[in-house]
This record gives sequence, C-alpha cells and structure tokens, in this order.
Amino acid sequence: MKLGFEMVPDSCWYSNLRSILLPAQWNAVRRDAYARAKGKCMICGAPTAHPEAHERWSYDEANCVQKLETVVAVCKSCHEVIHIGRTSLMGNEERACVHFMKVNGCGYADYRKALGEANAEHRRRNAVAEWKLDLTWLKRFT
Repeated sequence: MKLGFEMVPDSCWYSNLRSILLPAQWNAVRRDAYARAKGKCMICGAPTAHPEAHERWSYDEANCVQKLETVVAVCKSCHEVIHIGRTSLMGNEERACVHFMKVNGCGYADYRKALGEANAEHRRRNAVAEWKLDLTWLKRFT
C-alpha cells in the first residue's frame, strides 16, 4: 500500500527531530524534504501549499535501535493517516480512514486489517524498554 500507519513506540512519543535539533538544523532538514517534493505530497501526490515534514524510522528490535531513514514532505491528510493513534485521539479517524482508502484504492476491510497489523507491530515494539537513536541520515546536512 502507498499509505500506511507508522506507529511510534510509546517510549518515543513526543520525541522528534524538531525537539532534538536546533531550529536552524530542523529548518534545513524540512526544507530539503519540501524541495524534493516539488509542491506535492510525497505519498499521495496531491499538490500541497503547506507540506508537513514527516520522519520515517526503521526499528531493529533485536538491537533496540530506532533509525532515522529519511524525512519526507506530506500533505496533512496523509500525515493524519500515518499518525492514526494521535488522529483518533483528536477525533479525526473517520476522515483519515476515507483518505487511506482513497489513496490505497481499497475498502474498509483493508483499512481495518492494516490497522490491526500496525497495532500488533506497535505492541511488539513497546516490549523494548528503551530505544537507541541512530541519526546517521542527518550527516548529509553537516
């Protein structure tokens, strides 16, 4: 599927590049993503005048490493799907569900299946007590 859920382990909530980096560093990272996107969401392809920077992470559960893979520019609707847990808490899950199905060309059953799989992955990653950060991707900005 083009658009999926990226549930961050609970221990990593409220910790992101924006909070770790100096403002000038974060601006360089997000502007790089916006330039690569050329005015379009990097997931659904919709034109977006106000892109949002989204961090893509991989998780090595055996070694407890959360690795930054890239930062992409996405539209608000795709960002709401990606962070479905937060979106649900804000009362916007129905809107996100509709966008997920539209972008992926699928139905509600597919949405529920993908959400169930994402929740199972989230529970598994929550078994890791503490994640070590790998930010080597950022070396391109030094």
